[in-house]
Amino acid sequence: MNVPGPAYPRPRALLEGKGVVVTAAAGTGIGFATARRCAEEGGRVVLSDVHERRLEAAADRMAAETGRRPGAIACDVTRETDVQRLFEFAVKELGAIDVLVNNAGLGGTANVVEMSDEQWARVLDVTLTGTFRCMRSALRHMIARKAGVIVNNASVLGWRAQQGQAHYAASKAGVMALTRCAALEAAPYGVRVNAVSPSLATHAFLTKVTTPELLEELTSREAFGRAAEPWEVANVIVFLASDYATYMTGECVSVSSQHP
Repeated sequence: MNVPGPAYPRPRALLEGKGVVVTAAAGTGIGFATARRCAEEGGRVVLSDVHERRLEAAADRMAAETGRRPGAIACDVTRETDVQRLFEFAVKELGAIDVLVNNAGLGGTANVVEMSDEQWARVLDVTLTGTFRCMRSALRHMIARKAGVIVNNASVLGWRAQQGQAHYAASKAGVMALTRCAALEAAPYGVRVNAVSPSLATHAFLTKVTTPELLEELTSREAFGRAAEPWEVANVIVFLASDYATYMTGECVSVSSQHP
């Protein structure tokens, strides 16, 4: 069964006037889709990515598609100096950061018995520690203002097992735990912290690093018989960032039609 996907949503001004930072927003995946949806919903957006050329291309594309060019700055989330520079730039560009979307992550495939320390450490440093670094900078800004929202991109692999994905799954489970703990710390200051946990969202980069056989197998597990469009995940991120989710914090929302 393959259920046709829904129509692209029309804007509803859910983030009107909000200052939004999206990490790892270059390319064709969830990050770019989120940046675009935030802009369409009235947000003033700053993009970051480790790939400078793709970042500039993403900013140009957003300008063409939304009529407004976002701020853009290169950032390697494994470097604290880069993270500090990102947030200094964002505050200067936006005036205040109302929303942070932590999308930076790194995958790979290796069984535990064959995995090197370097493979393990690299995935954890980008996906989990990188999220921590960005959250720390954002929380310092948001707690001082007593306002703000953070949405982290986790994964259903934080709950479910998949062969060859121990490092990625561990990092995403860590993102979920980090989300819950930070939410409790930030709540007294009116700051919310949530996460989305997508199952399968297809885009050009994913098809380059995943075999057709594995993609077919993963797609077969989805109740709709298709992968999500990246913007379908972005829609949930926008919801969590918006005033429609003001009583939600510490939640990890599954964006999935996957069945066991």
